[in-house]
Amino acid sequence: MGAFGICVAPEYGGIGLGKLAMCVVTEELSRGWIGIGSLGTRSEIAGELIGLAGTPEQRARWLPAIADGSVLPTAVFTEPGAGSDLAGLATQAKQKGRHWSISGAKTWITHASRSDLMTLLARTGGPGNAGLSMFLAEKPRGTDAEPFPADGMSGSEIAVLGYRGMREYELAFDDFSVSSDALLGDVEGQGFRQLMKTFEGARIQTAARAIGVAWRAYELGLGYALERRQFGKRLIDFARISDKLVMMLVEIVAARELAHHAAREKDKGLRCDVEAGMAKLLAARVAWTAADNSLQIHGGNGYAIESEISRILCDARILNIFEGAAEIQAMIIARHLVAA
Repeated sequence: MGAFGICVAPEYGGIGLGKLAMCVVTEELSRGWIGIGSLGTRSEIAGELIGLAGTPEQRARWLPAIADGSVLPTAVFTEPGAGSDLAGLATQAKQKGRHWSISGAKTWITHASRSDLMTLLARTGGPGNAGLSMFLAEKPRGTDAEPFPADGMSGSEIAVLGYRGMREYELAFDDFSVSSDALLGDVEGQGFRQLMKTFEGARIQTAARAIGVAWRAYELGLGYALERRQFGKRLIDFARISDKLVMMLVEIVAARELAHHAAREKDKGLRCDVEAGMAKLLAARVAWTAADNSLQIHGGNGYAIESEISRILCDARILNIFEGAAEIQAMIIARHLVAA
């Protein structure tokens, strides 16, 4: 269907439509289920990393396979002691002959078992951001019976509140071998800068996921309010219920417009870190509020595990955390206000 190659250039087998098209597709997929809308997130990050910073050989090897979905990437950045503060990463990459040896621990790695390619951030130099390098680390795809068959790599699944299906993992690397040509751009010490260039797109894509989740929560709330009757009237005929639905719709449309504005700015080649941060911050909050209000409209029926809205509420909670926590987005926006 081309969903993995929306932003990949046509010369590498992608569609090359840009971030706005990516938003629209992501919204619709996430409207069905956030797990489906999230399948393309790591392909989006890897595709942009390789497209912007990869060598010609790296682009030719990986971008067509990412675009057609035959290679599923995963983003291997976060560590037990370093989440929002990537400068504190401790995983080491040391050159040994014609390969790199990776040792360290990573956590909250999405879809790690079934992925084929890891965009892996590790320390090749001294402390701080300047000591970090990005690797395109190939791995065999795991199975339920053997999730991590590669030598020097092991992992365990993290049980989570929501966002199920994608699966989150803790990973351990112990002399995990990576080929010498896996260093992104064939340059050391640029990993953090390379990754920074993908933050805007990743946050816009996450805003789109949140909008899709919010739309589904709204649809469920509206449908239930039109069908359910109490005291001889439909729920929607009670002002307190209709007010909730009206504000849900207004907030979703506003968040969507902001996300699309950020996407248009990105497609023009303009810097949009503030706009992307605003879009992600607002959309995540709107998704959570919409899910909470929709469950309230459902009453006790919504609280049942078997109800779709209870799942959506659990799924929505992660949106304020991953791809830059709400507090990080607020810090970015606040710095802009001070600078202005």
